[in-house]
Amino acid sequence: MKRLVECVPNFSEGRDASKIDAIVAAMREVPGVYLLDRESDADHNRSVVTIAGEPEAVAEAALRGVGKAAELIDLTRHSGAHPRMGATDVVPFIPVEGLTIEDCVALARKVGREIWERYRIPVYYYEAAAQRPERTNLENIRKGQFEGLLAEVPKNPERAPDTGDARLHPTAGATVVGARKFLIAYNINLNTSDIEIAKKIGKNIRFSNGGLRYVKAMGVDLRARHLAQVSINMTDFEQTPLHRVFEMVKREAERYGVAIVGSEIVGLIPKRAIELTADFYLQLENFSPAQVFENRIEASLGGTAAPEGPGQFASLVQPFLDAIAEPTATPGGGSVAALAGALGASLGQMVAGLSRKKKSQAAHVDQLSEALAEFHTASRALAEAIDRDSASFEQVMAAYKLPKETSEQERHRDAAIQTALHGAAGVPLEVARRAAEVFDRLGQLEPIASPSMYSDIRVGRLMAAAAVRGALENVAINLESITDSAFASRLRSESASLAARITESPVNVGR
Repeated sequence: MKRLVECVPNFSEGRDASKIDAIVAAMREVPGVYLLDRESDADHNRSVVTIAGEPEAVAEAALRGVGKAAELIDLTRHSGAHPRMGATDVVPFIPVEGLTIEDCVALARKVGREIWERYRIPVYYYEAAAQRPERTNLENIRKGQFEGLLAEVPKNPERAPDTGDARLHPTAGATVVGARKFLIAYNINLNTSDIEIAKKIGKNIRFSNGGLRYVKAMGVDLRARHLAQVSINMTDFEQTPLHRVFEMVKREAERYGVAIVGSEIVGLIPKRAIELTADFYLQLENFSPAQVFENRIEASLGGTAAPEGPGQFASLVQPFLDAIAEPTATPGGGSVAALAGALGASLGQMVAGLSRKKKSQAAHVDQLSEALAEFHTASRALAEAIDRDSASFEQVMAAYKLPKETSEQERHRDAAIQTALHGAAGVPLEVARRAAEVFDRLGQLEPIASPSMYSDIRVGRLMAAAAVRGALENVAINLESITDSAFASRLRSESASLAARITESPVNVGR
């Protein structure tokens, strides 16, 4: 399987094109690295570069970019509207294909250690790679910016880096490295130069102040254009889509007597985010990504069936059915359980999507849109678990095949088996958790969905319940061989709670 990772380093330079050219050139020297995008902003005095490729190549390219930035950028001479604490301010890794977020966490930690070893630039870890809960959010780490941290870090152990000495590099500061989902950097410009209005709007819409989930925002002064900007980071566009952010900023701006004059995407944006927004504003009935010309071409040229179309469904599922039928250990019951959960979530997605198009359900459009996004995310996560479950069991089998001729080999084998068993129990438990959430959410959907689709909701709940039960069977069988009694006890307790959730909320057949 191809392994593809994206990296989006942010550099504290947006005015001197020659410096950014040199940084990008250093990264492009690494074979197998693809430059997808570069954006520079003079007001922010910041550049965002997007690269992708195999993990090892992308990691080395990011390291070379950090080194070149340290040579060329002096934060003691730097100013700009965007907060910053390092010449290379942040280096996030994003899984694209063949990797999990956990793989990107390991990659981030490896790159962080190497940044310190090569350049003596201290490193903090954020988002999924954070080693301390309060450092999950970048804004907490960057508080005080370069100047404040330069003075505080040597004196305050709470601000000490995760890797490196308790001091900042004198000119390159510190770098924050992490792993996260796809982030959309989205800026909305207002027809006013009053920065206080943009700051108030940013405060009202960001999640940390009770605003939209998965949204970070602040006000920025675009002096060169005599505009105020609401600068936004969207950390999960499927849970909180682009159009919802735009509409909330629009409403907030109207409260202050100003209007939106334009918006911009910094870097790249997933096609799915545009599709969701187009669907919302055009009020398309029965819209599917399969109707997008490029999607259909990509599916055809890639040798796969198009996402939807008459007579294609059997061809879509048959390869997986054949793989299950093979006389091999994987894919097995755990993967089938994950598939059942994904099917239940997909039915919920269908019901919510169709219901919100109907005039009879107009009063529930916002709730249905929220449910649609949740079911979409759950379906994707459960589908990914199909492969993760097989991979976790293959690790167990590989551990059992390790040599055991000597006592040292036997100890190593036993430890590897226990580690693999923990993973093999953990994946189906995650499936059971997610499927139980789908089960509950489908029950909440029934009162607001179109009555003509009640049967679809009930089939979805039956599939979700089957996923929970099937996944818990896989948890139980792995726990039989796990020697960590405390770990096993925790998982048995949670398994019992999950089983009770679907037992106490039976699926009603008929009305």
